[in-house]
Amino acid sequence: MRVTGKEFTRIALLFSGVLMFFAAAFAAEQQGKFLGAKPTEYPAWFKQSFLDFNDDIREAAAHGKRLMVLFHQDGCPYCNALVERNLAQHDIEQAIRKNFDVVAINMWGDREVASIDGKQYTEKSFAAALKVQFTPTILFFNEEGKMILRLNGYIPPDRFKVAIDYVAGKHEKQMAYRDYVEKNLTPGKSGDLIRQSFFAEKPYNLAQVRGKQPFALFFEQKDCPNCETLHKQVLVDTDTRDIIKNFHTVQLDMWSDTPVVGADGKQTTARELARQLDVKYAPTIVIFNPDGKEVIRSEAFFKVFHTQGMFDYVLSGSYVKQPSFQRYLSDRAHDIQAQGKDVDIWSLADEEKKPAK
Repeated sequence: MRVTGKEFTRIALLFSGVLMFFAAAFAAEQQGKFLGAKPTEYPAWFKQSFLDFNDDIREAAAHGKRLMVLFHQDGCPYCNALVERNLAQHDIEQAIRKNFDVVAINMWGDREVASIDGKQYTEKSFAAALKVQFTPTILFFNEEGKMILRLNGYIPPDRFKVAIDYVAGKHEKQMAYRDYVEKNLTPGKSGDLIRQSFFAEKPYNLAQVRGKQPFALFFEQKDCPNCETLHKQVLVDTDTRDIIKNFHTVQLDMWSDTPVVGADGKQTTARELARQLDVKYAPTIVIFNPDGKEVIRSEAFFKVFHTQGMFDYVLSGSYVKQPSFQRYLSDRAHDIQAQGKDVDIWSLADEEKKPAK
């Protein structure tokens, strides 16, 4: 049977379509899974705001309260932890409801926002203008519209309670937040910092590495449960360690007088350097580019995916072209999935399966 040119073309197109179908199906099957996202139902007692913050501040002040602005995003497990771990505790919920009007903003949303300076934004452009890199990010404003505290990322209930007490008690009039934290979250008197093989040895001289490689400062303290989690359930991840090894990393007790030569060549101490960098909690990881400019910091509770992502964000130079860390993380997750690997944004490292190198 002879096949005409038109029939041959039709058969070829049909065959090509079948091949494309199976190729797409195979690609979908090979695509890694995205795990760890969690939907969150925000409390009904949050304020239903028109997002005019001058009005919100005035209304809060009229009732003896202050304004608390919460940036969140869909599927964010850290936002879920804020609601289901922190706000679920009766004393925390009562303290917030008594002292604050809470307004929630979707960092990718399109609702119109009127900022305190009168400028108009959408939710997402407002988040970008404020350089919101993590969710939840919480801003606290006083009665005059001045931001007096910003929390970048999720912090556990004990530390969150200290932040609430600081703002509700108007302690900013007497002391800096860092000093209030030091007074109310007293570090232990015993125990040692948990060392990692990639940490630099003394003496610490950041001026010697400036211009040569990126560097990171790990501010910690003794008897620190969150530091222990970082070391034993995050930094044991082999992929994370492989990335961190490209950095000059220095571990410092944030309350100690350990001598340090800063990136500017000046002699200082760990305590003073922590104060200069406004480090409030342990652990805090501050990551710098080779020129000594801070790019990003972790001062909240982050698991493997986000911790690894922060280091790769700096190491890869992605921060130069992509100022949004969240967009970078999304792109990174898609790239990993395209390789057939699963992405779990809410997992800690399995020490048995992924031992430290």
